[in-house]
Amino acid sequence: MPDGAPNTDPTGGAAELLARQRDAFLAHGTPDLAHRRDALKRLRDAIVASRETFEQAAMADFGNRPATETALIDLGPTVQAIDHMRRHLRGWMRPERRRVGLLMQPGRAELRYQPLGVVGILSAWNYPAGLALVPLATALAAGNRAIVKASELAPATAEVLKAMLGGIFEPTEVAVVIGDAELAAAFTALPFDHLFFTGSTAVGRHVMRAAADTLTPVTLELGGKSPVILQDDADIDLAAGDIAFGKAANAGQTCIAPDYLLAPAKLIPAFREGFTAAVRASYPGGLADPNLTTIVSDRHHARLLGLLEDARARGAEIVPALTEGGNSAHPRAVSPTLVLNATPEMAIMQEEIFGPYLPVVAAETRAEAIRFVNARPRPLALYVYGRDRDGIAEVLDRTTSGNVTVNGMMLHYAIEGLPFGGVGDSGIGAYHGVEGFRRLSHAKGIYRAGRWHGSRLIRAPYDRVARLAVRLLLR
Repeated sequence: MPDGAPNTDPTGGAAELLARQRDAFLAHGTPDLAHRRDALKRLRDAIVASRETFEQAAMADFGNRPATETALIDLGPTVQAIDHMRRHLRGWMRPERRRVGLLMQPGRAELRYQPLGVVGILSAWNYPAGLALVPLATALAAGNRAIVKASELAPATAEVLKAMLGGIFEPTEVAVVIGDAELAAAFTALPFDHLFFTGSTAVGRHVMRAAADTLTPVTLELGGKSPVILQDDADIDLAAGDIAFGKAANAGQTCIAPDYLLAPAKLIPAFREGFTAAVRASYPGGLADPNLTTIVSDRHHARLLGLLEDARARGAEIVPALTEGGNSAHPRAVSPTLVLNATPEMAIMQEEIFGPYLPVVAAETRAEAIRFVNARPRPLALYVYGRDRDGIAEVLDRTTSGNVTVNGMMLHYAIEGLPFGGVGDSGIGAYHGVEGFRRLSHAKGIYRAGRWHGSRLIRAPYDRVARLAVRLLLR
């Protein structure tokens, strides 16, 4: 393109980068263990070295986001994920022997995990570092090259990602493109070897439609309304403190944050008291507390206020835990808030909240809570509190969700040995650990035939040997 000419490429250069990366992949072939581990180490070291830059960018993107929160729940899990991949990569790459049936003996069968090629990654704004870099690390561990479309709703972090990754990788290995929703739509239409998307269920449907035109396989990490079930014997203080953290961390802008609570009516007053006390202990400065993350944009802030007003108009009791702050509070600071007497027709019970509000629904029995969950789209996460092991087992057996934490909040995400992903409306496919490696690999089956094996004795014209083989196969 001549200097000064307008850029009319709707993909923001991603189409050209895809072509260059695919050519490089075909030219260089499958990277070995040493190459992959080196790429992961470079990435890990760059994240650690860029910690302060990421923290400052998150502060700019959110309005207020404590540096410790960015380090603890965005950067920290990312580094831990990379460490886990580097530790286990040798074993994941090792060919797996598979059984050979009688008619195919002597011979050997094995499974090899082969890189797909070039992976497109559309990251989300709520954890703008980790939700770009963990999928990227997974792609590199599997031997792929990758192009990241960073979220335009976290522009400062997007620029940090572009500069950091550009400093440690050639564009033919890893590249970053930045742009708006139009660029994202054009990006999803490119013929990647795999497309990895993190975001809302509504946008995920558009991504899958676009990918269908090029038969590009997808991993969709979506969201949904993740429930918490309190059993009769739940430790209310434990649950209230955990759930308060889940709703306050990142201002509830977390895909696996608790989205509503199901509890027997007799437990709700104590839970209300414990939740409010836990929030106030964590944020003694009220809405002006410097550790309170704010809502990412005016549009999202207005949407949350609308959800609350709709619930109030339909009869909910609104119980904010924080009220202080005055003029010193950030304009997008929002208190963790209980929405009592929530009912299904309220908008707050029909869409993912992605904010610090918690609707509370009375469910007198475990069976009633299970029916309530199962009557709705399958959630990305589910939480259950209680001591009755049989009761917990019943919840686990009779509900379907992405993952579950028992007597804890959002902790399953930090367990690298567990896959992370949704089911149904909450997503397709999983990553983290070996499941992520396999998700972004092609499982190639290989059979090495011996000179003689049974199948060579049963070719046409069919005789008694062939009929005997049929009897063995269909016995």
